[in-house]
Parts: sequence; C-alpha cells; structure tokens
Amino acid sequence: MAKLKIKKTKKQIKQAPEKPKEENEVVLPAVRSSDEPTSRQAKWINRQRVLVFAARSINHRHRHLMEDLKKLMPHHKTESKMERSKNLYVVNEISEMKNCNKCILFEGRKMRDLYVWFSNIPNGPSAKFLVENIYTMGELKMTGNCLRGSRPLLSFDPQFTKDPHYSLLKELLTQIFGVPKHHPKSQPFFDHVYTFMILDNRIWFRNYQILSEDGALAEIGPRFVLNPTKIFSGSFGGTTLWENPKYVSPAKLRQAYSKKAANKYERRIEKKVMNEATRPETGYPDIEGADFFKGDPLKKAEDAVIEEEIKQEDASMDEEGESEVPAKPRVGKKKSIKRPEKTIRRKQLKAKSKLISDQIKKRKQIKKKKPTKK
Repeated sequence: MAKLKIKKTKKQIKQAPEKPKEENEVVLPAVRSSDEPTSRQAKWINRQRVLVFAARSINHRHRHLMEDLKKLMPHHKTESKMERSKNLYVVNEISEMKNCNKCILFEGRKMRDLYVWFSNIPNGPSAKFLVENIYTMGELKMTGNCLRGSRPLLSFDPQFTKDPHYSLLKELLTQIFGVPKHHPKSQPFFDHVYTFMILDNRIWFRNYQILSEDGALAEIGPRFVLNPTKIFSGSFGGTTLWENPKYVSPAKLRQAYSKKAANKYERRIEKKVMNEATRPETGYPDIEGADFFKGDPLKKAEDAVIEEEIKQEDASMDEEGESEVPAKPRVGKKKSIKRPEKTIRRKQLKAKSKLISDQIKKRKQIKKKKPTKK
C-alpha cells in the first residue's frame, strides 16, 4: 500500500503544471541538506590572549577597575592574586602556563597607590605606569552602553608618533587592547571606541559608545590616567630603555605636603609672637586710667562737646592775633623731629623676633638629629 501511495504522489508531481518564470524573478540557491558537512569558520589568525590579574595589597577601587577592564576585553584570562614576596619573573611562567602572550599586572602600594605593568611575554618589552584619577563604571553611571564582547576601535593622539617611547607604548597598547578578529568570545562588529590622549606627560584613557555614523559618541567608562615611569627591554625586567625624568612618586608628594603643613604651623606661631611683641602697652593711649568709663556717658559727652567748642574759639582768637603780626619768612630746611622712644622700641622688637627665629631653628636641628646607638 505504501508503494502505491508513493507512485501516485510522483504521478501527481509530474502532472502538475509548471509556472511560467517572470522576468524580474530572482532564483534563490538551493537549501543545504543535512547530510552536507558544515562550512568551517574563518581562521583565528591573531591569537592574542591577555592575562589580567593582581598582586596582593590592592584596595576595593583598584579591584573594581580591574574587573571593568576584564569586561571590556573578551580575550582576557584570569588568575588568582599573586604574593608580593614573589619575584616578578614568576609572572612570565604563570602567563606561559595560561597560554598567554600579553600580561596586565596590577600592583598596589600602601593600600592607596596603584601601579600597572603592561608586558609582552616572554621577550618584552614591558612598561610600568602609575595609575591616577581612577573612576570605575559603577561610580560614573554614564549614559553610554555597548554589547559585551564587541570589538573596539582604537584612537590614538597624533603625539604618539612624534616621540620614540610613545610610539613603542602605542604598539604595546594596540596589541593588548585590540580584540582579535574571529575570537570565539567576541562579536563581529564595532560599537565603541578607546581613546588614548597625551596631556601633561600622561596617557588619558576614555571609552565611548558609537551612537551613529556621523561621529556622535557617548561615554561609557571607566576613566583612568597612566603616568609612565619606566620602559624595560625584557618582560618584567631587563635594561631600562626609557625613564620619566618628571615622575615624582606619590609618597614624596605626601611628604612634601606634610612638610608644608609643618611650616605653616611654625609661621603661625611666629606671627603670634610678633603680634604679642608689637602690641601697645595700653589699648587707649589718649585716655589715662579707667576713670574715663565711670559715670553718666551723656553728661561726659556734653562736657566733651563744650570743651571742643572752647578749644575752637581759642584757636580762632589765636589766628586773629597772628594775622595782625606780620609773619617772618622761613629760611632753610625743616628740622626733623627725632623720636628716640620709637627707635628704641623698634630695636627691642627686632631683637625679640631674632631670638624667636633662632629658637625655632634649634628645634628643627634637634628633630633632624637621630639618637646614636651605643
């Protein structure tokens, strides 16, 4: 019965009239059958794998920054924290075990300063940076957004091509942050941009979403600034190819601020002593004694007004008498009125201020001297 049914269907198919082909009709290719083998994907030629991990003694903000970078880089691999006692050459072995040819190592100091290493493994070069002005994605909460695992465009400042050490850093950054084509965990399109700008001898990192083809952008985050300190020929060591002459460690900066605060305290004490030395003995030099403030103030004001009127009348009478007598012409220079009391007072004040400054200098010298061990 089954054979008869099949024959009938074949006859019906043969008897079915063929439709006439139209001129504008597009003939689609035949659908692949299930027996055919699947077409292989394009080869993953650029096999860049980046190991991103940290040494101990980093704080929570540094850890969040590291996690943000991991989200932005689908070609990364992770590793547990490394002990600080270990030598940095161990990182080369760890990355080779993880089958990685690039490495980003975060290193903390005093739970407040963050240093980051970018290295090409195993032959180098490697660069060390001080990370400043850190703002993570959780802190910023920007309007921009991009698909996780999408490939970024890398935008570099034209100043990277002027200096040789910046051109070397540019090549290192492109190999680390550039997501390889046809990576298994990446998406095959571009929807965000990494910008690396040079300002004040530092590299400023920003991440933007591409909103439209016109060039409209919206920032995503994170934000951070890389202050380059040294570039080495090898991976995590070797001869120094370049050293930043303008780099000052954050510990020295904090020390300078504390010294400035100490000098501020000393200046305040000096000013206080000078005010005490130059202060007049009496608050009201024209008033003798405290009897002036006793009694009724209204009556005393009336008496003061009457006294002023009497003085004015006396002065007017004197002017009239002088006008009758012809004035004699004055010849020669005016005699300078010497005040020996003021000069003595000034000398005393200078001597006091000198004594105070000498005492402060002695205190500083005593603090600087350390006690010798017997």
